[in-house]
Parts: sequence; C-alpha cells; structure tokens
Amino acid sequence: MENSSLWDKWVEEALSKLEALKVLRSLRPIYLSPNDRHRRVRNPGHIGEDYEVFDEMQHWDRNAVQISISDSTFQRWLHDVPSSGDENEIICGDGLANDKTTTFARQFKRLLLFSGNDYLGLSSHPTIAKAAARAAQEHGMGPRGSALICGYTNYHRLLESCLADLKKKEDCLLCPTGFAANMAVIVAVGNIASLLAGDEKSFKDEKIAIFSDALNHASIIDGIRIAERTKMVEVFVYKHCDMSHLKTLLSCCTMRKKVVVTDSLFSMDGDFAPMVELVKLRRKYGFLLVLDDAHGTFVCGKNGGGVAEQFNCERDVDICVGTLSKAAGCQGGFIACSKSWKKFIQSRGRSFIFSTAIPIPIAAAAHAAVIVSNKETWRRRAIWNHVQYFHALTGIPITSPIISLIVGNEEKALQASRHLLKSGFHATAIRPPTVPANSCRLRITLTAVHTQDDIKKLTIALSSCINFQEIVSHNSNVYAKL
Repeated sequence: MENSSLWDKWVEEALSKLEALKVLRSLRPIYLSPNDRHRRVRNPGHIGEDYEVFDEMQHWDRNAVQISISDSTFQRWLHDVPSSGDENEIICGDGLANDKTTTFARQFKRLLLFSGNDYLGLSSHPTIAKAAARAAQEHGMGPRGSALICGYTNYHRLLESCLADLKKKEDCLLCPTGFAANMAVIVAVGNIASLLAGDEKSFKDEKIAIFSDALNHASIIDGIRIAERTKMVEVFVYKHCDMSHLKTLLSCCTMRKKVVVTDSLFSMDGDFAPMVELVKLRRKYGFLLVLDDAHGTFVCGKNGGGVAEQFNCERDVDICVGTLSKAAGCQGGFIACSKSWKKFIQSRGRSFIFSTAIPIPIAAAAHAAVIVSNKETWRRRAIWNHVQYFHALTGIPITSPIISLIVGNEEKALQASRHLLKSGFHATAIRPPTVPANSCRLRITLTAVHTQDDIKKLTIALSSCINFQEIVSHNSNVYAKL
C-alpha cells in the first residue's frame, strides 16, 4: 500500500479511537435568516443585493495603499524611538475635532504603503464592506462562542465550501487566524501517534517524523514545539528549499509516518518552495505534504487557487493552510483538506477548539472576497505585471510580489527605512529575530492597486540608499531555532 493511502488509513484509525473514547467533536451549524443567500454576481451598475464587481481599478482602491500617520508617530519612527502606539491619543481627542484640512496636513504625514500583505487591494472594496455591513445589520456579530459550541453558522459553512472548491479539496475548516490554523494542523498531526500507540513496542513504531523548512513561519515552528512535547514526534529541519538535504534526511529516516511541512511562498524572502521537487519526493517517500499557502492564496494560479495551482500540483498537497487576512483583505485562517482530516483536526487541534469563531460579518466579508477575487481577474494580472516592471527598473531578480532587499546589518536596514520614510514610503526594516543576524532587509510588497508611477517613484527613492547591483538572491542555510 502506498504511504499516501497509509496516511488515510492512519487518520481513519485515529478517528475510530476518538469515537471509541467518545471525544470525537462535531460542528453543528446554527442557521441564520436566509436574507443573504442565493446571491448573484452582476456586472458593474447592478447594485443592491448582488455582489458588484469591476473590471479595472476604481478610485477607492487606492485607500489600500494611501495611508496617513501622525507627525508624532513619524518623528518617533524617524529616530527609532520605541512606541506603544499611545502618541495618537491627543490627536484622536483634539486634532480631528475641528475637521480642518490645514490641521490635518500639519499633524499627519501621507505615505504610500509598500509593506502590507493586502496583495489584491480588497480591504477597501465596497462590495466586501457592504457584505460585512449587511451581515452586521441583520445578525450583529452572531453567536459568540467556539465553533464547537455555538459559533459555527451557515455563514461559516458557506465560506468553508467556497474555500474547499478554490483549493480543490473535499472540505475546509475555518480558524480564527492563519497562525491558529497552522498550530491546529501540526498539533493534530502529533496526536495521531499518541492515539495509535498501544504498548511500549508500538509506542516507538508509531512515532512521527516531521520535516520542516528552516525558514518556515513562526506558527509552524510553535506548532512543532507543542507537538514535540508529546514525545511522539521527531523533528528534522532541512536547509531552506534544499531538496538534496531533505532527500538525505528522508532516506535516512526509518519511521513510517513522515510529514513534510513548508511555506509555499516565503514571507521574508519572497521565494517559492520547490514544488515540483517536493512532489517528486512525496511520490517516492510517501510523506504527508502540508503546505502553508498564506501568501499564495488568491495571488498565484489562474483562479487564485495558490502556489499549488500555479505549479499544477494541487492533488499532491494533502493539507493546505491559508489565511483570509492577506490577499482576501479580511481576517481569519482556514485548513483545506479531506473530510477525515477535518474531523480529526476539529477534534484535536487545540488552537481551533479553544478559540472563538470569527464573527458573522467577517465570514460574510470573506465570502464576498472569494467571489470578487474570482471575478476581478485583472487584480492578479496587475500584481504580476508590477513584478515584471520592478525587475525592469532595477535589474533585481524577483519571482514574486514579495521583494526582499537584504542590506546586511541592522543599522543599514534602519537607515534605508528612514530614507524611504522621509521620501513618503511606508517600508519597514526587518531585523532579528524575524530574520537571521546580518541578513537585515527591507521587505517591499507590490499590490494590484499600486500604479507604475508609484513603483517608479519607489525605485528612485531606493536607488538613493541601496546599490541595486549589490542586491543578489539570498540563499540562507541558517537553521530556524526549533
């Protein structure tokens, strides 16, 4: 039997154990009024109860990248003065009360945002805002409780179904955040071994080997740390995107139950996981492939299905974790997987079980975002056109809208960030512990609602503080501190 089929067998066995122990958890959706059901997508001009979509950028799209910060915040940032965010209290109380343009101009600095994760610019889309407002007006925030108690409704179920379709998976489980989704998956995987272990001999046989990319997200690392405490998980960290190293670790591992977990598009380096090579290794070694597609969902692939769609390997990804707080412009996380895995994770994923479900308006907004993303395909085209344009202007080899400009030490990164701030750009310096020492960088992100003029002005500002010729692809072999 192939190991992929073995994983299906192991999950079913674990579910049987949970059922025998009477701890198999169920989701029982609360049904809310049908006013928001059976929506249709119409062309621009047809407003009302339908989802309105557009075929080009609108003036309100710019709200996603045009921001303001108070002058006091600007000064503290410029001089690297620590802040807890309280410098705006006086401004909020007095500065906006007179509503004078001159006062606003004096107390606030306008910036172009090049550091966010709202890749499609959907956070300011009126159709998504209307969906949230309509749901809030009809239902308030909805039942407040964990999904297993009373927080799960037909709104949540509808969103799960749409996301499962997007990811070409049997089912989907909503989580409060993407961080919680990764934690739930990894902790649940670790529980498989504990449930299947019987006597001391089988205890050793049932252990699980987790192979994790060195630059995986903190949520994966924290999930692994918790899973390790069961004493049923052994962790192997392979060099970043190094398939030769991963192959060596896999071939030397004698444990039957193997899991490989990786980011799909790395948030701090902007590079893709080597999906083609991972799929080949999966077919050879039969491991469970878990993909964190936080930065690829809605951005990559013809239909926005993510990195697996872009590399035509959706069927080879067993569990796909995603977020609704980046390209969807909303909030929340999700796990796209088989029905069996969903049942198991909802029964053993602690960060899901013990968290309050996302509010009804957020679920409604995210559902609208899925529809808008699917229909407004110009947004994905714009992102990738901007990637090509940035490369043409700078000569820097980039492969995604996440641009990692590694400058070296901390002071260089801070100087570059301060220069951009003075030039009117919001682009923060990324420093340890987020990245390894001496790999401090500026992290630039391109979105669908930036313009070519925005990008040209940014590159001019960058050229004054960074030598583009010295920027090379960064290949880090530093191990994450597990």
